[in-house]
Amino acid sequence: MMSEAYARTRLIECCRLLYNRNLTVSAGGNMSVRFGDRVLITPSGVNKGLVSEEDLVLMDIKGNVISGGKPSIEHKFHLALYKANPEVNAVVHCHPLYCLVLATRGEEINSTLTPEGVLLLDVVPTVRYETPGSDALVKAVAEHADAPAMILAKHGAITQGRSLEEAYNRMEELEFQAHLQILLGKDAESLPQEEIDILREMR
Repeated sequence: MMSEAYARTRLIECCRLLYNRNLTVSAGGNMSVRFGDRVLITPSGVNKGLVSEEDLVLMDIKGNVISGGKPSIEHKFHLALYKANPEVNAVVHCHPLYCLVLATRGEEINSTLTPEGVLLLDVVPTVRYETPGSDALVKAVAEHADAPAMILAKHGAITQGRSLEEAYNRMEELEFQAHLQILLGKDAESLPQEEIDILREMR
Protein backbone atom coordinates (compact mmCIF):
# COMPACT_ATOMS: atom_id res chain seq x y z
CA MET A 1 0.00 0.00 0.00
CA MET A 2 1.28 3.46 -0.88
CA SER A 3 2.02 5.98 1.85
CA GLU A 4 -0.01 9.15 2.28
CA ALA A 5 2.99 11.26 1.22
CA TYR A 6 3.41 9.27 -1.99
CA ALA A 7 -0.35 9.40 -2.66
CA ARG A 8 -0.28 13.21 -2.34
CA THR A 9 2.62 13.47 -4.79
CA ARG A 10 1.01 11.18 -7.35
CA LEU A 11 -2.38 12.91 -7.14
CA ILE A 12 -0.82 16.32 -7.74
CA GLU A 13 1.11 14.89 -10.71
CA CYS A 14 -2.18 13.59 -12.09
CA CYS A 15 -3.86 16.98 -11.64
CA ARG A 16 -1.00 18.68 -13.49
CA LEU A 17 -1.21 16.21 -16.38
CA LEU A 18 -4.97 16.64 -16.69
CA TYR A 19 -4.63 20.43 -16.66
CA ASN A 20 -1.71 20.54 -19.10
CA ARG A 21 -3.50 18.20 -21.51
CA ASN A 22 -6.59 20.45 -21.43
CA LEU A 23 -8.67 17.66 -19.93
CA THR A 24 -9.76 19.98 -17.13
CA VAL A 25 -9.91 23.75 -16.85
CA SER A 26 -9.91 26.19 -13.95
CA ALA A 27 -11.46 24.73 -10.79
CA GLY A 28 -13.54 22.21 -12.73
CA GLY A 29 -13.43 18.48 -12.07
CA ASN A 30 -12.15 16.48 -9.12
CA MET A 31 -9.67 13.65 -8.65
CA SER A 32 -9.06 11.19 -5.84
CA VAL A 33 -6.85 8.28 -4.82
CA ARG A 34 -7.51 5.58 -2.24
CA PHE A 35 -4.88 3.99 -0.05
CA GLY A 36 -6.12 1.54 2.55
CA ASP A 37 -9.24 2.98 4.22
CA ARG A 38 -8.23 6.56 3.45
CA VAL A 39 -9.03 8.75 0.44
CA LEU A 40 -7.24 11.87 -0.77
CA ILE A 41 -9.36 14.16 -2.91
CA THR A 42 -8.95 17.56 -4.51
CA PRO A 43 -10.54 20.46 -2.62
CA SER A 44 -13.55 22.45 -3.68
CA GLY A 45 -12.96 25.51 -5.87
CA VAL A 46 -9.19 25.17 -6.46
CA ASN A 47 -7.64 25.42 -9.93
CA LYS A 48 -6.22 21.99 -10.83
CA GLY A 49 -3.19 23.60 -12.45
CA LEU A 50 -2.33 25.35 -9.18
CA VAL A 51 -3.43 22.84 -6.52
CA SER A 52 -0.70 21.80 -4.06
CA GLU A 53 -0.11 18.71 -1.96
CA GLU A 54 -1.13 20.68 1.14
CA ASP A 55 -4.47 21.60 -0.47
CA LEU A 56 -5.60 17.96 -0.78
CA VAL A 57 -8.28 16.78 1.64
CA LEU A 58 -7.86 13.51 3.55
CA MET A 59 -11.04 11.57 4.26
CA ASP A 60 -12.01 8.14 5.48
CA ILE A 61 -14.06 5.83 3.27
CA LYS A 62 -17.22 6.89 5.13
CA GLY A 63 -16.74 10.51 4.06
CA ASN A 64 -15.46 11.99 7.30
CA VAL A 65 -12.84 14.70 6.78
CA ILE A 66 -9.64 13.85 8.66
CA SER A 67 -7.49 16.79 7.60
CA GLY A 68 -7.45 19.60 5.10
CA GLY A 69 -10.18 21.95 3.98
CA LYS A 70 -13.44 21.42 2.12
CA PRO A 71 -13.53 18.40 -0.20
CA SER A 72 -14.99 18.60 -3.69
CA ILE A 73 -18.79 18.68 -3.73
CA GLU A 74 -18.59 15.50 -5.85
CA HIS A 75 -16.75 13.48 -3.19
CA LYS A 76 -19.82 11.31 -2.55
CA PHE A 77 -19.75 9.66 -5.96
CA HIS A 78 -16.02 9.01 -5.57
CA LEU A 79 -16.76 7.19 -2.31
CA ALA A 80 -19.66 5.31 -3.90
CA LEU A 81 -17.39 4.01 -6.66
CA TYR A 82 -14.74 2.92 -4.14
CA LYS A 83 -17.34 1.09 -2.07
CA ALA A 84 -18.72 -0.66 -5.16
CA ASN A 85 -15.28 -1.61 -6.53
CA PRO A 86 -12.69 -2.88 -4.03
CA GLU A 87 -10.08 -3.10 -6.81
CA VAL A 88 -10.47 0.57 -7.79
CA ASN A 89 -7.96 2.96 -6.19
CA ALA A 90 -8.40 6.12 -8.27
CA VAL A 91 -11.29 8.15 -9.69
CA VAL A 92 -10.95 11.04 -12.14
CA HIS A 93 -13.78 13.41 -13.04
CA CYS A 94 -13.19 16.11 -15.67
CA HIS A 95 -15.05 18.21 -18.20
CA PRO A 96 -13.06 17.40 -21.39
CA LEU A 97 -14.20 19.49 -24.34
CA TYR A 98 -14.92 16.78 -26.92
CA CYS A 99 -16.52 14.47 -24.38
CA LEU A 100 -18.70 17.38 -23.34
CA VAL A 101 -19.68 18.10 -26.95
CA LEU A 102 -21.07 14.57 -27.24
CA ALA A 103 -22.54 14.65 -23.73
CA THR A 104 -24.35 17.91 -24.55
CA ARG A 105 -25.58 16.64 -27.92
CA GLY A 106 -26.91 13.50 -26.28
CA GLU A 107 -24.64 11.25 -28.35
CA GLU A 108 -23.16 8.02 -27.03
CA ILE A 109 -19.40 7.57 -27.25
CA ASN A 110 -18.42 4.77 -29.63
CA SER A 111 -15.34 3.18 -28.06
CA THR A 112 -15.07 0.47 -30.74
CA LEU A 113 -13.45 2.58 -33.48
CA THR A 114 -9.90 1.58 -32.47
CA PRO A 115 -8.30 -1.28 -30.49
CA GLU A 116 -7.22 1.10 -27.71
CA GLY A 117 -10.79 2.25 -27.21
CA VAL A 118 -11.96 -1.30 -26.60
CA LEU A 119 -8.98 -2.23 -24.43
CA LEU A 120 -9.02 0.82 -22.17
CA LEU A 121 -12.69 1.80 -22.13
CA ASP A 122 -14.96 -0.96 -23.43
CA VAL A 123 -18.62 0.14 -23.37
CA VAL A 124 -19.01 3.75 -22.19
CA PRO A 125 -22.44 4.41 -20.65
CA THR A 126 -24.06 7.82 -20.39
CA VAL A 127 -25.19 8.82 -16.90
CA ARG A 128 -28.46 10.75 -16.85
CA TYR A 129 -28.20 14.42 -15.91
CA GLU A 130 -28.55 15.27 -12.23
CA THR A 131 -27.47 18.40 -10.35
CA PRO A 132 -23.72 18.39 -9.53
CA GLY A 133 -23.07 17.48 -5.91
CA SER A 134 -26.54 16.01 -5.41
CA ASP A 135 -27.41 12.62 -3.94
CA ALA A 136 -29.36 11.98 -7.15
CA LEU A 137 -26.12 12.26 -9.13
CA VAL A 138 -24.39 9.86 -6.72
CA LYS A 139 -27.17 7.34 -7.31
CA ALA A 140 -27.03 7.80 -11.10
CA VAL A 141 -23.24 7.29 -11.17
CA ALA A 142 -23.47 4.25 -8.88
CA GLU A 143 -25.82 2.59 -11.37
CA HIS A 144 -22.84 2.36 -13.75
CA ALA A 145 -20.20 1.55 -11.12
CA ASP A 146 -18.86 -1.39 -13.14
CA ALA A 147 -17.90 0.83 -16.11
CA PRO A 148 -14.23 1.86 -16.44
CA ALA A 149 -15.40 5.11 -18.04
CA MET A 150 -18.68 6.97 -18.26
CA ILE A 151 -20.08 10.19 -19.68
CA LEU A 152 -22.25 12.49 -17.58
CA ALA A 153 -25.02 14.03 -19.66
CA LYS A 154 -24.40 17.78 -20.11
CA HIS A 155 -21.68 17.63 -17.46
CA GLY A 156 -18.45 15.75 -18.19
CA ALA A 157 -16.79 12.38 -17.75
CA ILE A 158 -15.62 9.95 -15.07
CA THR A 159 -12.95 7.27 -15.27
CA GLN A 160 -11.76 4.86 -12.61
CA GLY A 161 -8.81 2.52 -12.33
CA ARG A 162 -6.69 0.30 -10.15
CA SER A 163 -4.13 3.12 -10.09
CA LEU A 164 -4.03 6.84 -10.80
CA GLU A 165 -2.14 6.13 -13.99
CA GLU A 166 -4.85 3.77 -15.23
CA ALA A 167 -7.64 6.21 -14.37
CA TYR A 168 -5.70 9.05 -16.05
CA ASN A 169 -4.97 6.96 -19.16
CA ARG A 170 -8.64 6.13 -19.49
CA MET A 171 -9.61 9.81 -19.31
CA GLU A 172 -7.06 10.74 -21.96
CA GLU A 173 -8.22 7.87 -24.18
CA LEU A 174 -11.87 8.78 -23.63
CA GLU A 175 -11.27 12.33 -24.84
CA PHE A 176 -9.26 11.03 -27.79
CA GLN A 177 -12.11 8.71 -28.80
CA ALA A 178 -14.65 11.52 -28.48
CA HIS A 179 -12.49 13.80 -30.65
CA LEU A 180 -11.99 11.03 -33.21
CA GLN A 181 -15.72 10.35 -33.33
CA ILE A 182 -16.49 14.03 -33.95
CA LEU A 183 -13.88 14.27 -36.70
CA LEU A 184 -15.03 11.08 -38.44
CA GLY A 185 -18.74 11.81 -38.19
CA LYS A 186 -21.62 9.48 -37.45
CA ASP A 187 -20.86 7.16 -40.37
CA ALA A 188 -17.53 5.95 -38.95
CA GLU A 189 -17.30 2.16 -38.94
CA SER A 190 -16.52 0.22 -35.79
CA LEU A 191 -14.04 -2.63 -35.73
CA PRO A 192 -15.50 -5.98 -36.82
CA GLN A 193 -17.40 -7.66 -34.00
CA GLU A 194 -15.07 -10.67 -34.00
CA GLU A 195 -12.11 -8.34 -33.44
CA ILE A 196 -13.95 -6.51 -30.65
CA ASP A 197 -14.59 -9.87 -28.96
CA ILE A 198 -10.90 -10.79 -29.21
CA LEU A 199 -9.86 -7.44 -27.70
CA ARG A 200 -12.33 -7.79 -24.84
CA GLU A 201 -10.80 -11.15 -24.00
CA MET A 202 -7.41 -9.40 -23.76
CA ARG A 203 -8.60 -6.85 -21.18
